[in-house]
Amino acid sequence: QEQVRESGGGLVQTGGSLRLSCTGPGRNFGESALGWFRQVPGKEREGIACITWSGNTAWYADSVKGRFTASRVQAANAVDLQMNSLNVNDTATYYCAPCIALGGGLILPSSGAKWGQGTQVTVSS
Repeated sequence: QEQVRESGGGLVQTGGSLRLSCTGPGRNFGESALGWFRQVPGKEREGIACITWSGNTAWYADSVKGRFTASRVQAANAVDLQMNSLNVNDTATYYCAPCIALGGGLILPSSGAKWGQGTQVTVSS
């Protein structure tokens, strides 16, 4: 699978917003659902959003539901993540990868997913 590139991270105050973007290396993802994951040092990577290739259906982890919105940008072969009402618990490195949504807010990376370098999001109190 192609490696993805994430961008858009930064430093923001509690209550602020950021928009992340994930793009592929010039080729489509083979109609895969694409998702966002985040990781804090010392903790397991958490799947937080997964959106179908068409962009018609998205799933979210309970921790971000109602605050984060994933969207597909077909022309740019990209998927964005709009993050609102950020809090310090959202501080993490954010990654995107092909995903599987299992229901109950559980989102996993697809088998063989390759990780990019991620983009750091830091929320200050």
